[in-house]
Amino acid sequence: MSLVRIAISACLLVLTLGACQSAYYGALETVGIEKREVLVDRVATARKAQAQAQEAYVDALDAFRAVVAFDGGDLERTYNRLRGKAEGAREQASALGGRIDAVESVANALFKEWEAELAQYRDASLRARSREQLAQTKARSAQVLAAMRRAQASFEPALARLEDQVLFLKHNLNASAIGSIRDELPRVQADADRLKRDIEAAVAEADRFLAEFGK
Repeated sequence: MSLVRIAISACLLVLTLGACQSAYYGALETVGIEKREVLVDRVATARKAQAQAQEAYVDALDAFRAVVAFDGGDLERTYNRLRGKAEGAREQASALGGRIDAVESVANALFKEWEAELAQYRDASLRARSREQLAQTKARSAQVLAAMRRAQASFEPALARLEDQVLFLKHNLNASAIGSIRDELPRVQADADRLKRDIEAAVAEADRFLAEFGK
């Protein structure tokens, strides 16, 4: 696997993204790892990243509830915990976006290569079967990506609302401020419920894809 590590290092020195990706996938193929395998691996990684991002958001939501329910003690410490959890949730959501981009990148590279290689078939029947397999794989990949993008999109309003509350508390760290944000809890919870549904749907799509193509 040393060639893979060399390719990854080389990518850091290449300014053109397309060239970097080409070098990376080429290095993998020299050690017998095809784009299809990379696609499956990246779907699995993105699936895990979805769960991690959701967990980070739930932690931030719990910290927000703790602030709302604050009834004496160290308010600044409680606030600092909320701020840290919110920042962690934002980082995880950003990381998830990168994982989904990676899935889309290798899927596009795989399908482009597959399309080009159809012309190499001499047997028309085999070419037709391969074209059908390509169409099926494209469709399933599109479904997975669409579900993942919906989940990714759900993070933004949920995090934005939570971050607004954190900022408000920063400027008004007192019991009165806590009372004023308490009314926001149902809306924050509604965001969390929507996000949970979208994450579960995306995870289910990823599981189906992995069961079908990860063999």
